[in-house]
Amino acid sequence: MNETQNPFQPFFSAAEEHGRRWRLILGQTQEEQVQETQPGEGDGQGDEQQSQNDLSEQDRAMDDALEALYGDSTDGDLSDSNPDIARWLGDIRSYFPASVVQVMQQDALNKLNLRRLLNQPEFLEAIEPDVQLVANLLSLRRVMPSKTKETAKEVVRKVVEQLLEQLTYPLEQAISGSLNRAIRTRRPRHKEINWQRTVHTNLKHYQVDQKTVVPETLVGYGRKRSALRDVIIALDSSGSMATSVVYGSIYASVMASIPALATKLVMFDTKVVDLTDQLDDPVELLFGLKLGGGTNIDRALGYCQQLVSRPRDTVLVLLTDLFEGGNKANMIRRVATLVDDGVEIVTLLALNDQGAPRFDRQMAQELVNLGVPAFACTPQLFPDLMGAVLNGRDIRQWAATHNIVTAPDN
Repeated sequence: MNETQNPFQPFFSAAEEHGRRWRLILGQTQEEQVQETQPGEGDGQGDEQQSQNDLSEQDRAMDDALEALYGDSTDGDLSDSNPDIARWLGDIRSYFPASVVQVMQQDALNKLNLRRLLNQPEFLEAIEPDVQLVANLLSLRRVMPSKTKETAKEVVRKVVEQLLEQLTYPLEQAISGSLNRAIRTRRPRHKEINWQRTVHTNLKHYQVDQKTVVPETLVGYGRKRSALRDVIIALDSSGSMATSVVYGSIYASVMASIPALATKLVMFDTKVVDLTDQLDDPVELLFGLKLGGGTNIDRALGYCQQLVSRPRDTVLVLLTDLFEGGNKANMIRRVATLVDDGVEIVTLLALNDQGAPRFDRQMAQELVNLGVPAFACTPQLFPDLMGAVLNGRDIRQWAATHNIVTAPDN
């Protein structure tokens, strides 16, 4: 087990840690299973033995995930009748390093016939499709048979279409805030029409019989040339960022469809991949991802630097938990250079509804020292965040307005 996966693990003495590890390896004893099913029974010696085997809340969650796959009991297993496989897949990604997760997933496919379950449409239909399920399916993509991949892709498509329907309009509306409301035009595009001014201008054309105003003259918001902004979204695709990657990819796809923005999407783990040319099909984009692996933010920022042609008109959204596996000092230097050049950088530690329970606080502090805010953001607030960034608002003030605590204090 990777000790870095659990930075909040309570302190154990050497003997206690040794016992804890063996307890997790060997699984529940018969006495523990009986005590779980018959609480309150047993003598004092049994209670004392149980107290010695007490695990932390985190350890119990790990133990349950291991027991479901490797335990002898069928009460909490991953058999056909249990609909919580998606939750189990999410749990093992949270509690174990990527190398162990792959082994457990393969064991689940072989031992529990999970392959057959995934091939059954009624199995996936029994689980309400959501972003977490999409993340789970994407993490299993490498070990899925071809038939399963087609079934999983349909689930991904359904969730993506739902999210596009929910998220597109708020994001477009927020970005339209970058329009310059001080300049009016008489030939506006539909999205640029100033309806209040248009109605006021056309009151003389009010039709009594139809009880409506005929807008013979349209008044719109003019657009400054500088309002055309370049947006680079750099997504950390390591396993810990799975749900954030789903939301980030969908939002990048939406922004790519907005003419006022030139949007680029860069995905990275230890390698860097430019997926800008796939933004027109977020389903294929997501299903082609390989979640997992390490993280090299420095290399990703080096690639992003090459994409910057107009620094003062460029926004870089860096979505990562900041656990850098590359050159940390060089990464900070790159950020400093980008900031000095005029690039607006926002670091999102997570883009989901669960927040960012783990991130590199020291790296976050380094970014804050350079004037780069770092915080977790919900998908619902992301459109307003982008509107604030594109309008040049103070992002720390924006975060405070929405009761978001910025790093390193959160």
